[in-house]
Amino acid sequence: MGAPANAHVFAAARPEGINFGMAQDDLSISIDTGAGLAFTIRRKSAGEASRGAGDIVSMRYDGVEFQDSQKGSQINSGFSDLYDRQAPVSVDAQQVDADHVKVTVRAGDLIHYYMAKRGLAAIFMATHFASEPKPGLVRYIARIRRDALPDGSPPADLLGTDRIVEAHDIFGLPNGETRSKHYSNMRLKDWQFFGARGSGVAVWMVRDNNEGGSGGPFYRSLLDQGTLTDQELTYIVNYGEAQTEPFRTDVLDSYALVFTHGKEPDPLDTSWFGRMSLSGYVGPEARGRVVGTGIAGMDPTFDYTVGFAEAGAQYWTPAARANGAFTCDGMRPGTYRMTIYKNELAVASSFVRVDANQTTRIDTVPTRDDPARVVAIWRIGRWDGTPSEFLNGTRITVMHPSDRRMGSWATAPFVVGTSATATDFPAYQWKEVNSLVRVRFQLSRAPVAAMTLRIGITAAFANGRPAVQINQWTAPLQPISIQPTSRTLTVGTYRGNNHIYAIAVPASAFRAGVNELRLSVTSGELGTDFLSPGLSYDAIDLVDNMSSAR
Repeated sequence: MGAPANAHVFAAARPEGINFGMAQDDLSISIDTGAGLAFTIRRKSAGEASRGAGDIVSMRYDGVEFQDSQKGSQINSGFSDLYDRQAPVSVDAQQVDADHVKVTVRAGDLIHYYMAKRGLAAIFMATHFASEPKPGLVRYIARIRRDALPDGSPPADLLGTDRIVEAHDIFGLPNGETRSKHYSNMRLKDWQFFGARGSGVAVWMVRDNNEGGSGGPFYRSLLDQGTLTDQELTYIVNYGEAQTEPFRTDVLDSYALVFTHGKEPDPLDTSWFGRMSLSGYVGPEARGRVVGTGIAGMDPTFDYTVGFAEAGAQYWTPAARANGAFTCDGMRPGTYRMTIYKNELAVASSFVRVDANQTTRIDTVPTRDDPARVVAIWRIGRWDGTPSEFLNGTRITVMHPSDRRMGSWATAPFVVGTSATATDFPAYQWKEVNSLVRVRFQLSRAPVAAMTLRIGITAAFANGRPAVQINQWTAPLQPISIQPTSRTLTVGTYRGNNHIYAIAVPASAFRAGVNELRLSVTSGELGTDFLSPGLSYDAIDLVDNMSSAR
């Protein structure tokens, strides 16, 4: 928070006539926000492995304790073991002025701040790290008593599960449905806050502009997990699952835990962060902005997003539906790769320079890289960077592929012009699950020149890539695309690196009348069932080289 782009941080309304302040001793620091919320931070570990120095060990709102009494709310699994050969954690408190309190936790190369402002029922937090902690992630987990806050994300509610479906984090119910913390995910661009509710109460995790995160506007990661005892609200700064770019360090990442009586949190200005002496803070006067005239060649059926990325920061902003005009405020100085996304598919990119206290203006950007601009003989799906239009495409982010609510992944031959994309062509394909997908199409006459088969994928697991046969012709082995090395297809995200395989098909491969395309998955890696090599489809089409060249 602490920059113009952070004006959408939220908190509860300020009550009147309640005290605000801080008390501390050798063991802990207690803060009363003056808004019905009081919280305590452990200063020393006191021999409790799950409640260490720097952890929140109490959160009382309207007299009710929300913090799990057996665990702390903390970064990762605790501040004391973030780095090898780490010095002891230090925790210091300061009443900055009559209305603001700051607690500073130092743990190796990481600094974490807890802050309070008089009259706001919120715990403001900010994290700065000079090097990546182990095990390659930074996340804050608020461990809140489930009996006080029972209603969280249904796909991530583990209550009633009785078996492990995959690894240590995906579980099954007796009725065949699946649950996992991974299935609480949303695209970053689609949420500013999330939370859980109880009787007359709600607790919200609220993010800033996520400039120090990685993965861009469409990155998905877990947000919540409902266990037998806890509601675990989780703010991800960065995370090893399905990462498409290096982590960013030396950036102040800020967020807030907000308590209300049930309503969604209201907007709040966080310009007061400038007085808190936070490591890595960049004020509004040291930031710039980009203003774009518009985007040419937009498809009116899609939303467009403009993303900005460089080694030290990331940003994104929506483009106006009418003409594609856009503005991105509060950017740190630097040279950014600017990418225009049609839904989630990059259709244009260039570089743009941002300077402090300056506005960079961009002329209208053409979408020359949109594969949909080429007229196809036939096309299955939409070129938009997602598999959502295919079979099971609306379910893949909120349940495991084995979930009983999924349609069968094994499909009958897809007949171009007759079959329905939403029911007859799978969003995902795995080597050991639905190893062969057939597509049948008519040609009124045999072509006299080569054509191009384009296969778009959004992600691949275990180096999975398409193997292609058309009638009796077999395509050469396709190269491996650069993709995340972690699980993707089973943990609620299809988001990887969009890639198009453009396969030249000789005219001799085709015939007049019915033709059959056979798609399978090939890889040098092994795996079973839904952890076998696989891929996620974006779109597939057949293009006449002669017409596409004109």
